[in-house]
Amino acid sequence: MKYDIIVIGSGPGGYVAAIRAAQLGKRTAVVERAELGGICLNWGCIPTKALLKSAEVFTEAKHAQSYGLHLNGEITADFQAIIQRSREVAAAMSRGVQFLLKKNNVDVISGFGRVKPEKIVSVTAENGEVTDYQADHIIIATGARSRELSGVKQDGVSIIGYREAMTLEKQPESMVVIGSGAIGSEFASFYNAIGTKVTLVEFMPRVLPVEDEETSKQIERSMKKAGIAVMVDASVEKVEKENGQCKVFINSVKKGMVEMTVDVVLSAVGVTTNIENIGLEETGIKTEKSKVVVDDFYATNIAGYYAIGDIVHGPALAHVASHEALICVEKICGLHPHPLDYDNIPGCTYITPEVASVGMTEAKATEAGIEIKIGKFPFTASGKATASGARDGFVKMIFDAKTNVLLGAHLVGDHVTEMITEAVALRQKKATAEDILSTVHPHPSMSEAIMEATAQAMGCCVHL
Repeated sequence: MKYDIIVIGSGPGGYVAAIRAAQLGKRTAVVERAELGGICLNWGCIPTKALLKSAEVFTEAKHAQSYGLHLNGEITADFQAIIQRSREVAAAMSRGVQFLLKKNNVDVISGFGRVKPEKIVSVTAENGEVTDYQADHIIIATGARSRELSGVKQDGVSIIGYREAMTLEKQPESMVVIGSGAIGSEFASFYNAIGTKVTLVEFMPRVLPVEDEETSKQIERSMKKAGIAVMVDASVEKVEKENGQCKVFINSVKKGMVEMTVDVVLSAVGVTTNIENIGLEETGIKTEKSKVVVDDFYATNIAGYYAIGDIVHGPALAHVASHEALICVEKICGLHPHPLDYDNIPGCTYITPEVASVGMTEAKATEAGIEIKIGKFPFTASGKATASGARDGFVKMIFDAKTNVLLGAHLVGDHVTEMITEAVALRQKKATAEDILSTVHPHPSMSEAIMEATAQAMGCCVHL
């Protein structure tokens, strides 16, 4: 069969590419070997947020008395019911993608897709049958999987990755989480909230190491306050399984070699791209450091072949993959999209309190030799945060001291993942502090902290 565009992979990059191509009049197919929606909808972004929502409700219920409410009876967490709700949420989102693909007349081809020369996609079905499809353009969006440490081999039972962490049959009493990036921190937050004794081990000197240093310090304080044992400057050297448990050997700069026994070890040390055995070498597509090399519009070195999402250089984030998909398809279809500005990508971590950021950290701006102005507004001074009982955190705004242009925004607090888009839009438009201060923010709101932090940077903050 012949298509205008075939997309391999139906994650947030793949399905968006397929639908946009169909909207632009192209005969389109998407190849998927597992669930529609990819890792994000089925095993990543969406189901983890469902788990975290259950943990949030559970935590608030336990502290209902502080809001003047009295709940009769003991509040308990039903682990299997929480897991089941998460899986139902994921399934609903996957069905939504299926509906959208059908609505836009995108053909779904089930099986494992490989690229071949002459613009051919070879698909191996579950029964082993192989079918070749031809297309004018082939977009590879095969995503990534959990990365394994050499001394911590995942077995899917006691040493697990993020997939198994969402479907455990029994809640562990104790757990070591390796890695304090978004994945590790979110699972540590979830399991701790529902009663598991969690130890979070981070190789770098601070948790959430890609974030601004003040963000990391705030989150470490909040984690410890919540009961998570945090070990930074530490590495898990090996794990030995004995009597159904895991003996974990942790090499800590501060404490030396530490041994502890836990029920489960969760390895959350990043992801590995899915580029093996998909025909790249046979087709001649260039790779570099486990990533496919592409231009600003995601074309590879071989005409007619493109790559987007986790398998190309850039942040491995769902919203990045989706935006890359739109740019790639619109360029193929003769439109004139702008290249993606990778310096203006929001990052979010959905723990308690939430973390959201965009642009330069204070350290990066200083390293670049830029003279800066910094404004920081704590949520302890926010009326909305105080009324909500969510006073942990702050908004930190970084400006170029010469031009007052916004360089970076770093937010820690309740619902800040919903607030960060304002800062992204401001940076997109090269907005200045004066632009922010002349914009009326609603009161009371969490978002007015952006204005207040800006005012603090400019030396005119009234409420601090």
